[in-house]
Amino acid sequence: MSTAVDDIGARLIADESAHVAHNYHPLPVVVSRAEGVWVTDVEGKRYLDLLSAYSALNFGHGHPALLAAAREQLDRLTLTSRAYHNDRLGPFATALAQLCGKDLVLPMNTGAEAVETGIKVARAWGYRTKGIAPDAATIIVANGNFHGRTTTIVGFSDDPVAHDDFGPYAPGFVHVPYGDADAIAAAIDENTAAVLLEPIQGEAGVVVPPDGFLRRVREICTENDVLFIADEIQSGLGRVGETFACDREGVVPDVYLLGKALGGGILPLSAVVADEDVLGVIRPGEHGSTFGGNPLATAVGLRVVEMLASGEFQTRAKALGEHLEVNLRSLIGTGVTAVRIAGLWAGVDIDPAYGTGREIAEKMLARGVLVKDTHGQTIRIAPPLTIRATELDWAVEQLRHVLTA
Repeated sequence: MSTAVDDIGARLIADESAHVAHNYHPLPVVVSRAEGVWVTDVEGKRYLDLLSAYSALNFGHGHPALLAAAREQLDRLTLTSRAYHNDRLGPFATALAQLCGKDLVLPMNTGAEAVETGIKVARAWGYRTKGIAPDAATIIVANGNFHGRTTTIVGFSDDPVAHDDFGPYAPGFVHVPYGDADAIAAAIDENTAAVLLEPIQGEAGVVVPPDGFLRRVREICTENDVLFIADEIQSGLGRVGETFACDREGVVPDVYLLGKALGGGILPLSAVVADEDVLGVIRPGEHGSTFGGNPLATAVGLRVVEMLASGEFQTRAKALGEHLEVNLRSLIGTGVTAVRIAGLWAGVDIDPAYGTGREIAEKMLARGVLVKDTHGQTIRIAPPLTIRATELDWAVEQLRHVLTA
């Protein structure tokens, strides 16, 4: 690799560092092309992508069916706003509602927008349907949560990096330990509108709750006339070997919050999905987005839903996840202290004696594998669901080499 070529990446990183706000700490690689589960940097080196843009790329980079949907729509119509109807929103909403087993879809763009929308819907439902006194509605959230980075959302985060120095914060949120159904039951009172949970906590390090937790939450919410809102933005749409992480316990929440993979890794697309008696509380003019439900994004989103309806990707994620789990667990005691996995989504805790999560991620980068650290000692693994078993095996061998070198 020539020095001149090497300088291209260094220069691009320097330009970005000089002119892009430092709200991220990216790994030192500059990606210029991608296909399937592999990306290529400006210097021509290929890397196996085990992050999938935090599950936005569940179907891999440049999936032919998704690119075809985008290209076809790009030539026809890209944006109308919701001031008019368009011919893509209805078919998308119908298909997504059927996938979720719900009546209505409220389309937005980003995951954080879906969460903010879910909060507004829960409060409106609390006042207009449940009869909570004005401005008294509360929502129960879990410690260790990550639902986005808007000011409302970070106000109920207990991560100092996300939370500190961005107040004052919106009131109305009650914290309970994650995975503790009894704590949720104890926290509910006459002002509780909803329980907002990640069925599996992603940013916290792929934290899987105890068996039966989601079923008990469902029971508690039903018994107390409280909405169960499932943030499936990272865990949903095939990632965990089921269409939704709630499906692992046969649970149907009142509200699904969806995003990331819904846009196929091509365009931002998110949605709140619920029945008429919940989502129907929102009236014209009370909520919206110029780009929410735009025809280009929903054309891609419709193809995503059609692909998920076949069950192929869920089956792959389940089988390959079981294969990956065996390999990852073989590293426990050799630089790995714990492995948490659901489908093709794993949190791997690194023994501090072997380095930080960031240091391990940088060493994996040098060996051609992209992973990302979180909370100091954990690396997350979330490859596209199109990955092959042999590619997973190779990636784990690179991790084994990094830990034993």
